[in-house]
Amino acid sequence: MNKFFLLLLTFLISGQSLFSQTSEKIVYYQNIADTIVKTALRERKGYELLRELCEIGPRLSGSENSLKAIYWAKEKMIELGFDSVWLQPVMVPHWERGEKEFCAIYNENKLVKELNVLALGGSVATNPDGITANVIEVKSFDELKLKSNEVKGKIVFFSRPLDQGLINTFSGYGSAVDQRVYGAIEAAKYGAIGVVIRSVTTKYDNVPHTGVMLYVDSLPKIPAAAIGYLDSDFLSEQLKANPTLQLTLKLNCKTFEDAQSYNVIGEIRGTEFSDEVIVVGGHFDSWDVGCGAHDDGAGCIQSIEVLDLFKRLSIKPKRTIRCVLFINEENGSRGAIEYGKFAATSSEKHIAAIEADRGAYTPVGFNVDADSGTINKIAQWLPVLEKASIEWVRKGGSGVDVSKIKNAKALLGFVPDDQRYMDVHHSANDVFEEVHPREFELGSAAMAVMVYLLSEEGL
Repeated sequence: MNKFFLLLLTFLISGQSLFSQTSEKIVYYQNIADTIVKTALRERKGYELLRELCEIGPRLSGSENSLKAIYWAKEKMIELGFDSVWLQPVMVPHWERGEKEFCAIYNENKLVKELNVLALGGSVATNPDGITANVIEVKSFDELKLKSNEVKGKIVFFSRPLDQGLINTFSGYGSAVDQRVYGAIEAAKYGAIGVVIRSVTTKYDNVPHTGVMLYVDSLPKIPAAAIGYLDSDFLSEQLKANPTLQLTLKLNCKTFEDAQSYNVIGEIRGTEFSDEVIVVGGHFDSWDVGCGAHDDGAGCIQSIEVLDLFKRLSIKPKRTIRCVLFINEENGSRGAIEYGKFAATSSEKHIAAIEADRGAYTPVGFNVDADSGTINKIAQWLPVLEKASIEWVRKGGSGVDVSKIKNAKALLGFVPDDQRYMDVHHSANDVFEEVHPREFELGSAAMAVMVYLLSEEGL
């Protein structure tokens, strides 16, 4: 007899009504939560699935690896016995990095040092021999504007670091990432021929961090790259001593025509309210360095494991539980947009959607984007959620992908501890070995408990 029905039988034998008193209901849910947590931690099934996924390699939208991972995920969902599994077609951008980039400092044509560098996602290439120019260092767009008459013909170096003084590393990331996203646009306004940025990271190492950047059609498209944190320090110090230093930058990237891709979707049908849907998911694409273990392979596999835990424990949800692996979050969000269109026109009712896209560290809470009454209802479940290491439920943003589901009553963001996330984010540091199995499985369990409560209680 499975664990779930043993718990149910215990209550029935005792002659008690499962829901006669609030305290009895909480205890019942707590027992289910305990079972979910213990099963996830002891069996580590999702963690091993993440290992398999990471062996495929990076999964940038439009790449061959991305399609391999998509077909792998579809087959895994079928093997796990989900009630329905399908692929939702999406056309996605196709950008390739090409041969390894080159960046170096020169003083009067003598090599000072080669720098660790990565092209930013979506950047244009340099000419085949690269570009060489003097460098102007700035820490903000305001400073760039003040020095605008010095920019023409130079490479702009945006050197502002992530604010290490902020406890929330996502806030720290937000304090510096504008240089990456919009730096090439701002620099091109004043005639720059290229841009390099200090990598947006909390780790004092020399591994460069990539990420999406943007252009506008009204300005020249200039090449843009990220330099390792320590090399950024070195470049800054060298420029203080000798402002006439030159930088050579060579990028080999290219943008191709849009490519055919897919969202991967699997579900377990609800037993009572099958037309009410609870989505749990993450984004299945990753940048083309590392293997996207934390960003966002972990969130995707945890979402798969939520449904698999229901299957393993023979829990029959009242409402339909749907896992959606969204494609192209990193450089376009087209998978989310496509699923949002589907949700808007479907006869189903999306009551909630949970996004897992903050790494596989120890669970701490859930952000909830909903009206105050709905948030208060979910917060009342904390005595049960605490069994899976959840400390709080509060108003906050959900995630890029689920935010496109406009008709859901509640959008939730799963929040693990974030202190180490920006160490690996968008870099070659983001590998399977950086994922701890207990932290990973606690995340799967926390989301499974939340999904279970949403399914039982509704909103």
